[in-house]
Amino acid sequence: MRDENNPLLPAGYDIAWSIVAVAVTALTIVALISLARSAKRLTTTQAVVWAALVLLVPVAGPIAWLAVGRRAGAAEHEHSG
Repeated sequence: MRDENNPLLPAGYDIAWSIVAVAVTALTIVALISLARSAKRLTTTQAVVWAALVLLVPVAGPIAWLAVGRRAGAAEHEHSG
């Protein structure tokens, strides 16, 4: 007979939330690395605002940087140079 309340075996939702947490953390780290590499093309204010957005708005912040921010920073750099 299987014990449903075994504290040593995590429940399915615990495993699922752990996977989500790892994915969100990885996405944030990737976005911060990308931001750091692109920082030369941004003003200080832009870099700080993007970093705050990436860190303070889970999922949407990193996705916004990866989808929009780094391209906008590259386009501004091309136009100014």
